[in-house]
Amino acid sequence: MTSRHPAIKDLKGLKAVKLAIETRARLEAEDKAARLAAAAKTKAEKELFSRAIGQVVALPVKHRPGHKAQLSVAPPAPIPVQQQRDEEAVMREALSDGFDAETLLDTDEALSFRRPGMGPDVVRKLRRGNWSIQRQIDLHGLRREDARDTLSLFIREAHKAGLRCVRVVHGKGLGSPGKTPVLKGRVQSWLIQKTEVLAFVQARPAEGGAGALVVLLAQS
Repeated sequence: MTSRHPAIKDLKGLKAVKLAIETRARLEAEDKAARLAAAAKTKAEKELFSRAIGQVVALPVKHRPGHKAQLSVAPPAPIPVQQQRDEEAVMREALSDGFDAETLLDTDEALSFRRPGMGPDVVRKLRRGNWSIQRQIDLHGLRREDARDTLSLFIREAHKAGLRCVRVVHGKGLGSPGKTPVLKGRVQSWLIQKTEVLAFVQARPAEGGAGALVVLLAQS
């Protein structure tokens, strides 16, 4: 029989063999403990994941080629086209071209407007620029109906956004026949018919002068 260890000749050799056996045993024990710890960690992580996602229900598999799950796709929501058309029609009908606005305009040099109940100081503050202009729209080059619808939508959206002061550019009419401002009178009439409008004045020279209006909107 052949021994795994060289012949032990003295006490020193015996101690060396004993140390080698103890070292091997310790390493094997450490390796086993590491494998057990890794397995326990993996099991704990799986249990934590299962608790986090809750109960899982398998999808029913039907007998079909490939066994692919057939997921139902919800159809897209219908576009309310008719509702949009109705709203546009209401906007057009709400602003009349035959409305006589001159009787409601203040007879000053710029024909300003303030709704009943609004003091004259509102007009003065608008002229002084006490309210900062938060948005503007330019109606240059638009046909009458397009300008009316565009203005109506602009005022409505500005009011919904909580804006208080806007500028409406209608032009001075220098390019129109007779060099008369075609849109100016109509814009004033349309603005008076909008309940969101509290007052308006002619813009200061630096803000468009006779070709624009500064409009004060009611709080949304």
